[in-house]
Amino acid sequence: MADLIKGFEKFHEEIYQNKQKLFKKLAHHQEPQALFITCSDSRINPHLLTQTEPGDLFILRNAGNLIPPYGALIGGTTATIEFGVSVLKVKEIVVCGHTDCGAMKALLNPELMEGLPAVREWLRNAESTSQIMKEIYPHLKGEKLFAATIKENVLMQLEHLRTHPAVAKRLRGGDLKLHGWIYSIATGEVWLYDSTQGKFVFPKELKHL
Repeated sequence: MADLIKGFEKFHEEIYQNKQKLFKKLAHHQEPQALFITCSDSRINPHLLTQTEPGDLFILRNAGNLIPPYGALIGGTTATIEFGVSVLKVKEIVVCGHTDCGAMKALLNPELMEGLPAVREWLRNAESTSQIMKEIYPHLKGEKLFAATIKENVLMQLEHLRTHPAVAKRLRGGDLKLHGWIYSIATGEVWLYDSTQGKFVFPKELKHL
């Protein structure tokens, strides 16, 4: 805790003082450009990864970057999406998965959830991902299966997003875009899903935003 307090004091004395104009502007209003949905994993720092400032991202985090289909579970995740899309009017939504995801590891190895009933219940929101892996990727094993699961889960969460009325309305109006990303913890690289190519690619290979 001492380190956290020292960190906050450093923030207030150095960073805040140098960016007072920004923080005063944000004191009564926010206008983020994107809703950034990612995992709770401590190794993921959305602002660091995207090099954005406070106020640029409306961030939603949970285990496995999961998005329950609308109506399946009305809770904090659903409310955050609705607020970001309907009130804050974000223009982009990013679902960002990552390598070495503990939630996806547990999805593939249910025994890891022994004694974790809340985790087991939450991962029911990834059941569609689990079924896809069993039906389409039965030939994969080990790390290849793990990597494919992480990717397919991001794509499935994008499908779940489309079931949310606020999202569907904005998509139909053409003023909202959805994006799927995978972040590599080991290399610091990111892969973006390109719908025209039907696969995740490096940013420089992207043909469609």
